[in-house]
Amino acid sequence: MKNGNLLKAVFWVLLAVCCWPGVSAPIALVAGITFGIAIGNPWSATTSTWSRRLLQASVVGLGFGMNLPELLKTGKDAFLYTAVSISFTMIVGYLLGRSFKIPRRTSTLICFGSAICGGSAIAAMAPVIKAEAEETGVALATVFTLNSIALILFPPLGHLLGMGQRQFGLWSALAIHDTSSVVGAAAAYGGLALAIGTTVKLTRALWIMPSALVAAWFTKSEGKVKVPLFIIGFIAAAAIKTALPQFNQVWNPLNGVAKQSLVVTLFLIGCGLTREVLGRTGVKPLAQGVILWAIVSVTSATAILIGWIS
Repeated sequence: MKNGNLLKAVFWVLLAVCCWPGVSAPIALVAGITFGIAIGNPWSATTSTWSRRLLQASVVGLGFGMNLPELLKTGKDAFLYTAVSISFTMIVGYLLGRSFKIPRRTSTLICFGSAICGGSAIAAMAPVIKAEAEETGVALATVFTLNSIALILFPPLGHLLGMGQRQFGLWSALAIHDTSSVVGAAAAYGGLALAIGTTVKLTRALWIMPSALVAAWFTKSEGKVKVPLFIIGFIAAAAIKTALPQFNQVWNPLNGVAKQSLVVTLFLIGCGLTREVLGRTGVKPLAQGVILWAIVSVTSATAILIGWIS
């Protein structure tokens, strides 16, 4: 009992520290992962739910730091290459799944999560293809593990490759799965990288609905496809900020709170990477996810550095 109380006390202290503006996204994630693996998460289900909700609220708050015309232009420019990236990822992922002889639904979920929007895409697709809870859990664990690694590796790799902020924002949005990890990596790189990364990533996330609807049509599924409302909120916040610039003394603090709440979100996400989660991943699904992620990362970085994507 005493150990349980101490565990909870450590969790709350770390959570409170992550609310301080001096704590960056990578530090919060590493703290969360260390806590989850070394000690264990006392509220794994609760932190998973709240990390998702806090992420969505944070993304909406980031809209108060955006200019709507620039946002729409970036989204329009991103539409084509996000479509190409998603198609490429799904094809390569399908071939990898076949070669590793991974169960079809598990492989589909890993491909879909890698191609579009990580956990959100998996959650949207799972009921459509009637995936079992264990299949969904394996796909989530695989994608989640890679998200955590990407958040730590991408910023130093971006500097090593000599990427500017716009280039890195594009790369993180195209090669990292979850919105939280894209935003966290881009925020560590710079303000412009954050703006570009968030916008392109949300454009990529918009493909959840049409992709899930196509899958539902092919499988004759009656599962419901949910509208990602936080994306609508993000655009609405940018519209309000653009239409009412005289209230920037209100919008700027809201944007600042949203950025720090993302740091807290990443701590909660890190806490979810426990030994139990790693144990559920399995060698073959993890191999599929790692190889697919490496191919997409290298291909998209190359396309950006040679100017095919700008």
